[in-house]
Amino acid sequence: MTQPETPVVEEKKTEAADLKPKLPSRRAPEGIRTFTVCRQNDETGVSGDGVIIEGCHFATGHTVIHWLTPAPRGSIAFFDNFDDFIKIHVSSHPTNGTIITYGNGEQIIYGVDGTTQINEAPAAPVEGED
Repeated sequence: MTQPETPVVEEKKTEAADLKPKLPSRRAPEGIRTFTVCRQNDETGVSGDGVIIEGCHFATGHTVIHWLTPAPRGSIAFFDNFDDFIKIHVSSHPTNGTIITYGNGEQIIYGVDGTTQINEAPAAPVEGED
């Protein structure tokens, strides 16, 4: 009787650079963007003001948010796309003065007067410059 072959196990890459999320080439070219939502006011009196949501916007358009209220746990919500999140939680409450800030520093400011302002991310510092 012959003994069964020992399966060959490939070693998985564990270098940090190999594990870092990469931008998909064709299907979803943007990658994952994290953000916070800050409300200057709370017209409903439910969520409060200040930073009330942390979230991420996936390259596919899906958006996941984590409500930071009620403390300490909050709740999680999923959206098929970022625009749906904006329609439900930002545009429908214009007097809140909502500010969305991305991890790279870019901001979208929804003014209480109905205006929308985009502040680009600050330029990355150049090495060697003071």
